[in-house]
Amino acid sequence: MLIKRRPNGIDLPLSSEITPQAVYESRRRFIAQMAVGAVAGGALWEMANREAFAAGAPAQKLASKLNPAYAALDKQTPFKDASTYNNFYEFGLDKSDPAQNAHTLKTRPWTVTIEGEVKKPMTLDIDALLKLAPLEERVYRLRCVEGWSMVIPWVGYSLSELIKKVEPTGNAKYVEFVTLADKAQMPGVGSRVLNWPYVEGLRIDEANHPLTLLTLGMYGQTLPNQNGAPVRLVVPWKYGFKSAKSIVRIRFVKDQPRTAWNVSAPSEYGFYSNVNPEVDHPRWSQASERRIGEDGFFQKKRKTLMFNGYDVGSLYSGLDLKKNF
Repeated sequence: MLIKRRPNGIDLPLSSEITPQAVYESRRRFIAQMAVGAVAGGALWEMANREAFAAGAPAQKLASKLNPAYAALDKQTPFKDASTYNNFYEFGLDKSDPAQNAHTLKTRPWTVTIEGEVKKPMTLDIDALLKLAPLEERVYRLRCVEGWSMVIPWVGYSLSELIKKVEPTGNAKYVEFVTLADKAQMPGVGSRVLNWPYVEGLRIDEANHPLTLLTLGMYGQTLPNQNGAPVRLVVPWKYGFKSAKSIVRIRFVKDQPRTAWNVSAPSEYGFYSNVNPEVDHPRWSQASERRIGEDGFFQKKRKTLMFNGYDVGSLYSGLDLKKNF
């Protein structure tokens, strides 16, 4: 596979290579639409509020205990970087867009419906989710499919705690996560980037793995809107787009879910999407990564670890990971 390189030899994807062509081409249209709606006085007032929020004005402190069994020893990414360099296309296509635009998201009241192949379907509000199990702080590595990474102290508990409550039936082979898609709150939902709502999925054994985190906060506080408030998934051995944000529905199903990026570009984004330095993205290498907030843009990138460095290989025993990427 041909990998384009910068003059200094660093294999960084071009901006037009980071996402499918339809996304790249729609970026200018999206920005133009956003500009039309801006009013000078109001825009200045909103900008000040957005910047304050992005800088870390806490909505709510979360009482949690560090779980040393799930604490990466890597240097943590500064909160400012983790909260202003995001992919959340519901709020825009550029990395800075979510922090600027996600102030429109209303995170209370908020409910998550759990349904499908379960004995005890239920709907829980955000306060019930916060109390469902003891909150833990877990420092996880995050690896984006685009070739950059972070280290973030998340707050939440194993998704398995919720799964036990609803008691899946023997027919539950997969878990589907459906996220909010409200044009009134999310300006990007009006674009044709993806088929909305954003949907992700896991096999039931992946969902039950202790590492899979139902996430309600980061850096000791509730999630900022741009990071997937008020509840998201974090699956640290998979590329970041597998960790669905702003979840409103969890469905236990028999068949493999049709996930957002796999539907949009199946040759580029597989259902499993495990971090694998040996399986390149069709348009760039996955062998290395740039650590946001630590590695300079033109510095040599660090090697990517299989499964992002997590011991989950037993989940895929006998599975061809090049075919099932």
